[in-house]
Amino acid sequence: MASKGLQDLKQQVEETAQEAVTTAGAKVQQVVNQATDAGQKAMDQLTSSTQETIDKTVKQASDTYSGFGKKLGLMK
Repeated sequence: MASKGLQDLKQQVEETAQEAVTTAGAKVQQVVNQATDAGQKAMDQLTSSTQETIDKTVKQASDTYSGFGKKLGLMK
């Protein structure tokens, strides 16, 4: 009888430990996913900001070139 009780207790402890490991693993995966999402969002914002800066710089350069061309009579 005592042996059966110890086996049951051992099984319960093992099941509880496995559940704890499974829960911890799921929580770690959730944190990793959140970090990945945050990193992707940051990269998307950086890319967008960089593209906007490039577009503005190109427009300013084009406007400047156009202004010089008009002053020199090369463009109307």
